[in-house]
Amino acid sequence: MNQTPPSPPPTPAPVTTTDAVPPWVAMRRMTAILLLTWFMVTFLCIWFARELDQLHLFGWPVSFYMAAQGTMLIYLAIVAIYIRRMRRIDQLAHREQSHGE
Repeated sequence: MNQTPPSPPPTPAPVTTTDAVPPWVAMRRMTAILLLTWFMVTFLCIWFARELDQLHLFGWPVSFYMAAQGTMLIYLAIVAIYIRRMRRIDQLAHREQSHGE
């Protein structure tokens, strides 16, 4: 009885930037989302400042915390997200470019 061993299952093709979204589209989309987040945080804190004054946290109004620390922490998070995502997009684009050569 001459049996051949079963063949291994096919490996899936790696996801590349050409299969997914081009890098410039991903960068534009990410930048638009982060700018919209920045605008909404800035605008909403100012627009609802009187309503936030009614809420108190440790004896201080929430608008004070948002003005003193909250928005700055959100802005810092936006910058950190931008750095991490841009690094990942650049690495994928560089990897795709080096495989294409």
